[in-house]
Amino acid sequence: MWGVNHTINELSHVNIPGLLLPDHFRAHSKIKVDYHLFNKENMPSHFKFKEYCPLVFKYLRERFGVDDIEYRESLTRSQPIATDARGKSGARFYLSYDRMLIIKTLTSEEVEKMHSFLKHYHPYVVEKHGNTLLPQYLGMYRLTLDGVQYYFKVMRNVFSPHLRIHQKFDLKGSTVDRDASDKELDKSLPTLKDNDFLKQGIKIRIGQEAKEKLIQTLNCDVDFLTKLHLMDYSLLIGIHDCRQAAEDAEARDANQDAHHDSDSENDYDSGERWENTPPDSPRQLDAHVINPDIDVYAIPSQEENQFIYFMALIDPLTNYGLKKQAAKAAKTVKYGSNVDGISTCDPEQYAKRFLEFINDKVIE
Repeated sequence: MWGVNHTINELSHVNIPGLLLPDHFRAHSKIKVDYHLFNKENMPSHFKFKEYCPLVFKYLRERFGVDDIEYRESLTRSQPIATDARGKSGARFYLSYDRMLIIKTLTSEEVEKMHSFLKHYHPYVVEKHGNTLLPQYLGMYRLTLDGVQYYFKVMRNVFSPHLRIHQKFDLKGSTVDRDASDKELDKSLPTLKDNDFLKQGIKIRIGQEAKEKLIQTLNCDVDFLTKLHLMDYSLLIGIHDCRQAAEDAEARDANQDAHHDSDSENDYDSGERWENTPPDSPRQLDAHVINPDIDVYAIPSQEENQFIYFMALIDPLTNYGLKKQAAKAAKTVKYGSNVDGISTCDPEQYAKRFLEFINDKVIE
């Protein structure tokens, strides 16, 4: 992440103009490194690094309350952590060492989609003063190494870096082919889907005032995506169970006390309680406490100290083009003409069904 360090340092001397021009959305910065001897054991001697739309993303980071220095530290202080998540295009996901940021690999086609989306996304974020459930895009880059180009974008992590997620769901408002696979269910924290959510009889109970505010934000975001002819997005929900977390903490403390009593010669803090997270990581906060500066997607349950929910829209860049229209036709042949149950449909139908599902069957 040496390239990120360089680009952030370069931007620190640049003031954001009051009005971003079309050229800013086509701009980029590049650096080429040859025979770089510093830290040669951990960094290649030849590579090229490119940042896309640097001023646009700097502006977005400011709007989302992400300090450039903290952003740089999250990405450069230690190696990112690989996850077992995979995108439909084969994308890989990484967590920054402090779990504040998500790094997603991209194809060159997806980079073009991001460029097209940014010119609409930026003014929308400005209009809403950053109050949106859309992904918080913070940077987009290309790394060229040994002649191979790697593309990736950086987003804020929807989930908390200090509160464990006990269940998570990816909801589209569809019921056809919307069950987690057996392979997914074998994971320690599987991503469950619409039918799994309905079978469990779960309701996200956050109270009427919080629901109205959430649904209003969701309506605005979905309307924005529909006008851009986008569909196939999901509501990602993570659930932190406060009671389960308290029980886990008590059991962990009891085990640590037993280990300390039986092995007093090794009287040191192994750091295992924090999963080897560095000592100044933001994960070291009080349990069950929402930090509004970093837990921006968090909403507490109506019943105090029962659940904390994390909710955001994800994967908003799918256009309803020929490929999706063909997918809809194929599923209609397979399952019949009940379009309400098929995930692939035109953006207006998708939005209507999605919002009705979230409003009627998910949130109370």
